[in-house]
Amino acid sequence: MSTSHKNKTFASFLALILGAVGAHRFYLRGSLDKLGLMHLASLPVAGLVYGLAPEANWFFKILPLVLSGIIGFIEALMIGLTPDEKFDAAFNAGSGRKSASNWVLAVLLVCTMLTAATMAIATLARLNDLLYTGGAYG
Repeated sequence: MSTSHKNKTFASFLALILGAVGAHRFYLRGSLDKLGLMHLASLPVAGLVYGLAPEANWFFKILPLVLSGIIGFIEALMIGLTPDEKFDAAFNAGSGRKSASNWVLAVLLVCTMLTAATMAIATLARLNDLLYTGGAYG
């Protein structure tokens, strides 16, 4: 009995777009993946922060989702940069097909790197502003 073939480019795309909620983890490892459920738990944690501290700055309310998103970007890079043979051994052992990465994956990884770097720098800058100046710069 063969298993379904997992596409490395699609998994990287899911990590880029929906990495904050763990969609890539559920695609690759199933619906009971522990790290995927931790990504998904960032939604209720953000809701708890919003409900328990309504006077807090908006940035602190979305911080759990932002951190989960940055981790999702890192996972997108890890998935995309994994060699095809190693990816197939981990996720496509019983599918009977081989992965063949192409230029779409390279463009996706460049977009992921640009987005991840921008988001990480912006997050660090905003945290420094809020923690050390009390939000004086915005």
